[in-house]
Amino acid sequence: MNIDVINLGPMGNCTYLLSEGQDAILIDPAWDMNYLEHTLEEKKLNLLGVFFTHGHFDHVKFSQDLLQKHHLQAFLEENDLALSGLDPQFVHAYQGEQHLQIGPFAVHIIPTPGHTAGGVCLHIGNALFTGDTLFPGACGRVDLPSSNPRQMRQSLVKLSKLPEDTQIFAGHAYGGKCSSTIGYERVKNPFMRNAIRDEERL
Repeated sequence: MNIDVINLGPMGNCTYLLSEGQDAILIDPAWDMNYLEHTLEEKKLNLLGVFFTHGHFDHVKFSQDLLQKHHLQAFLEENDLALSGLDPQFVHAYQGEQHLQIGPFAVHIIPTPGHTAGGVCLHIGNALFTGDTLFPGACGRVDLPSSNPRQMRQSLVKLSKLPEDTQIFAGHAYGGKCSSTIGYERVKNPFMRNAIRDEERL
């Protein structure tokens, strides 16, 4: 599986284009649909699916034209549907953990609320697309209207139990970096370390 990291938009967002042969899926396409369309055409890729890690505008904003053109519904956790502002006709809303097969892509959707009520991570192969749940050395904000600090701690603990060589790809390149590993974050990420410590005290 090939993973293209595409930095778009004014907030340092990372959109991910995953391809296997001529089949592709997109994760969090929110900005510059013309560029994304050009990339798909240039690589001669067939777009099979679109996934959102959560419903904040900077992860979904301009996606409807892309979805309409490709006759697709994006996968979005139901709790974030209203937050996204997307027309429901362009959304496949679901609840909870999911195991999906989209062409050659086996997608394990892991609920990770905290930053938003419907936040998820996407586990595909050895890659984990964490949206705004987990960043290299940090985690998503929990001071927003749909945030929940307790759920964020629980989500970080859940992710910490994945294999240590799991490669993470975050939703923003804060500090110029959007990737790490679960093993590294267990040791170096203070938010994940504190969440693990708090769970061990219970």
